[in-house]
Amino acid sequence: MISSLNAAGCSAAVVGNHEFNFGLAYLRDAMRQSAFPWLSANILSAASGEAAFGTPYLIHDTPDGIRIAVLGLTTAHIPVWELPKHIEGLRFVDPVECAKRWVPYLRNKEAADVVIVAYHGGFERDLQTGVPTEKLTGENQGFALCQEVEGIDVLLTGHQHRQIESAMLNGVCVIQPGTQGQFLGRIVLELELDEEAQTASSSPEGKRSWRVVSKHAELLPAGETDPLDRILELTAPVEAGLQRWLDEPIGETVGNMRITDVLQARLEEHPFIEWINNVQMEVSGAQISCTALFDESSPGFGERISMRDILANYKFPNTLRVLRVAGRDIREALEKSASYFTLKEDGRIVVNSAFLLPKPQPYNYDMWEGVEYVLDVSRPSGERVVQLEVDGSPLLSAAEYDVVMNNYRAGGGGGFDMFRGKPVVRELQTDMAELLADYIRTKRIIKTSVNHNWKVIGGNLRQV
Repeated sequence: MISSLNAAGCSAAVVGNHEFNFGLAYLRDAMRQSAFPWLSANILSAASGEAAFGTPYLIHDTPDGIRIAVLGLTTAHIPVWELPKHIEGLRFVDPVECAKRWVPYLRNKEAADVVIVAYHGGFERDLQTGVPTEKLTGENQGFALCQEVEGIDVLLTGHQHRQIESAMLNGVCVIQPGTQGQFLGRIVLELELDEEAQTASSSPEGKRSWRVVSKHAELLPAGETDPLDRILELTAPVEAGLQRWLDEPIGETVGNMRITDVLQARLEEHPFIEWINNVQMEVSGAQISCTALFDESSPGFGERISMRDILANYKFPNTLRVLRVAGRDIREALEKSASYFTLKEDGRIVVNSAFLLPKPQPYNYDMWEGVEYVLDVSRPSGERVVQLEVDGSPLLSAAEYDVVMNNYRAGGGGGFDMFRGKPVVRELQTDMAELLADYIRTKRIIKTSVNHNWKVIGGNLRQV
């Protein structure tokens, strides 16, 4: 990736949350290979208080004498998700407060004619109405940046995987180019000389002042562009090795673990989901487990299992944590998962739009093993857990239970605040995809089973 970005002439990169998934040593090695700076003004060294990865901004002077400043910012929510050892020695400060400091500096001290903020984060509110589109945790603060920080011309965003173009927010041109290289975001600015500002400003002698008079943002589909030969030549050896590794058989299944209907797999326990939960319990020693079906295209397993199959299902570099939680926390978490569904007028169960917009969140619906439960989506939200037992007896609200889950959920990710700050009984440091692969290599033969310990009812689905 770095060699490709170098060859493409990348001017700068902004640090994002997944840059930390493999630790600081790995990240800093990638940065050393980069022929461009990595920007993040709000990730500081805890020891010095300075920007942890070098300069927090980039200055570019055009041949016409236009000075462009690019300020890098990163979602400050990273400590909620990331392993502490992966961010040791770093301090994440509020992006909005950080921008309030740096944008005037870029305007006044660096004499920037154009200020661009490149933010690895998205929008917490609807761009037109300002109504919150998610819980205001600070994970996304793009709306606040545009509303509260004076002097920003352009806000480049990411993180939410949305496709946003031709949008203006409080005079700021905003864009977000999807994910996985789907689009290139292009911003076109028109400027004119500002003689009055030149006379009144403190710009360096001889520097002309420019004023932005128009802004336009658009998304260019990458799929409509032929790849560059020099990029293909750089990546070909790695790509060939990667494809061989992905297709190497590591095990087999006995029984059907294919997922053909992802909605149905979330309404009634599927053998693949039970297997994931059983693996998590076996490797962690916990008696209760929860997991999600992370993607709408998750295929499950066929007769032969390869690394490609594992990564097609488990796409995030999560690790596992065992938390000690109260019974009331489990009930609250199940109510949160039950809110994933809503009923249509014809009685059909569908996905709640809150989990589809501003981006799909299938990874925030958990399914559990080690408890028996029924969710009735015809009931009001918060009252949908109509049965909840452990070993045939009612789960006790005040009793404590050890539950294994991924580190994102254990940190309260996805709005599961009931798990935040709970005691960590055990932590497994192995990446989940690697853990699953090792498990399959050891067992070689994976037998399917499903005990139907949970179900979703309501509407056209009734208790059986």
